[in-house]
Amino acid sequence: MDSTTPQCPACGSEHAYPDGSLWVCPECGHEWAAGAEAAEAPAAEGGGVKDANGNPLADGDSVTVIKDLKVKGSSLVVKGGTKVKNIRLVADAVDGHDIACKIDGIGAMNLKSEFVRKA
Repeated sequence: MDSTTPQCPACGSEHAYPDGSLWVCPECGHEWAAGAEAAEAPAAEGGGVKDANGNPLADGDSVTVIKDLKVKGSSLVVKGGTKVKNIRLVADAVDGHDIACKIDGIGAMNLKSEFVRKA
């Protein structure tokens, strides 16, 4: 790693590479804009999970799903407008699914914060 290659703000990897105007981490798949690593690092450390509108989320919040979401591995669909109560933020999010919750009629599942808004 040379002095101009930034570390990944999500996992700290030294193997990031430029892709157009973004930097990409091959280890965790995180992408960020050049110069944004300093701004994103505090958010990643503090669990800065935000909804689709940029509002910060916390454990116990209620959110509303903003679009229809297919449930992987089944024929079920979480309809847009579904209200989800008492969410839990996941520290080690898998594939960006950083919200753990229970949805009536479906059960326990994980959601991506980009598909919900704070209720």
